[in-house]
Amino acid sequence: MFKGKHGKIWTVVGVLLLVVVVYLLSRHTHLIQRILYGSGPWTLLVAFILYPLLAPTPITTDPITPILAVVYGPVIAVLISFIGNMLGSTVEYFVGERIGRATNFEKTKEKIPFGLGKLQVNSVPFLIFGRMVPGYGGKVISLIAGTNRVPLKRFWWTTAVTNFAGSVLLAYGGWGLVKAIKISRILHYLRI
Repeated sequence: MFKGKHGKIWTVVGVLLLVVVVYLLSRHTHLIQRILYGSGPWTLLVAFILYPLLAPTPITTDPITPILAVVYGPVIAVLISFIGNMLGSTVEYFVGERIGRATNFEKTKEKIPFGLGKLQVNSVPFLIFGRMVPGYGGKVISLIAGTNRVPLKRFWWTTAVTNFAGSVLLAYGGWGLVKAIKISRILHYLRI
């Protein structure tokens, strides 16, 4: 799109803007929950937008799924979480791809310490099991996959496997936990 001097300027502007947004969001993560709780009938749309919007930031979208499960039920939460996380993972992939092009990663990959440049990023086990690392595994794998230009078909299907499993676990786990807490409160009230 932008080549030469203008491309470098826009890349720097984009990175600086991303850093500012990441800083502001990471300092105010409680705002995400407030936004969801205050969205009323728009909660599903707001949640759907938050997944890809927060994708390039260090803020995890995991808490959104149990909130949706409690409010709308686990089936709707799984659906919104899965689609939202697929969009978010795709955003991360393309950010990684852009970083790879801007840094000429293919040529500099050999110089990465500890032999990390030799990781088999294209392998299915790496793409699936790397996403299962708690916290930021999915974000890191998406960025690395984009940087290494993993074929999109392979990236999408391996991402779909883990995103679906994660959506089911978070939605049904959060929903079940809230149900268990409600039941224990009732039993405590009845002194059973």
